[in-house]
Amino acid sequence: MADETDFGAGPYYRLPGVARLADEGTSVADGVDGTDAAERFVSTSSTEGPWSHTMQHGSPPAALLTRALERCEPQPGTRLARIAVELLGPVPVDEVTVRARVDRPGRRIELITAELEARTPRGVRTVARAHGWRIAVNDSTAIATEEPVMPPRSDDETRFAPEFFGNGFVESVEVRAARGDVDAPTGPRRRWVRTAHPLVEGQPDSPAVVLVLASDLANGVGARTDPRAWTFLNTDLTLHITRLPEGEWIGVEAETSIGPDGIGVCRANLYDERGRVASSAQILEVRPVDAH
Repeated sequence: MADETDFGAGPYYRLPGVARLADEGTSVADGVDGTDAAERFVSTSSTEGPWSHTMQHGSPPAALLTRALERCEPQPGTRLARIAVELLGPVPVDEVTVRARVDRPGRRIELITAELEARTPRGVRTVARAHGWRIAVNDSTAIATEEPVMPPRSDDETRFAPEFFGNGFVESVEVRAARGDVDAPTGPRRRWVRTAHPLVEGQPDSPAVVLVLASDLANGVGARTDPRAWTFLNTDLTLHITRLPEGEWIGVEAETSIGPDGIGVCRANLYDERGRVASSAQILEVRPVDAH
């Protein structure tokens, strides 16, 4: 087993302080207070995606938005039950700013929105957005569903097509096949994954952040197309969370369906060692590499 420090450069983001991005993207001012306050992050090379060294993989920004949803006016006795992330454009491997707000306040149910801004060739823009339903928790142990379990992870490390996905975020992920699992030509594929670094330097990851970091990898787990011939970028990520995971390892059971017109869907079940904790879906834009 490789040591965690062998994977990627980590962490995914560094936190220099509180900031506001200027409208024209020309400067960043520290120490902003009030409703315009936002957290500024410096992206590291560990956020890089497989399609471009200048564009982030979807997992780190999705997790950063999830962190913002959780930290926005937190309410004791509640948790995120659904997270929907919209990737509005390429997220550059650069400085980014995140802010969040409560759109629908309530004692038991709240809707929260988080936005991620970055400098683009057209100025500072919102390049990703997330919505989260935060719901009050109750003790429903007596009627809780017994969820299926995923086979335990094998002892042998595997990787995501290292000749192609050998950089950035994917390089920072430790991957194990499910024990006894065989990749058949059809049906779901199963992998256990663990990220090697914290999302934000010096800060522990919450269970929701751990889950989201792993869940955007479902597209890669369920892929059956050659990434040297086809690209399959997801434009979104939606999770419904039955319970928060325990531990660092997340089991990903994913299957991708591709239609005849260049649009696909990746559906996944997500597990911890106790059983299934969530389900996810991603819309895919599928294109031949020579069409780019």
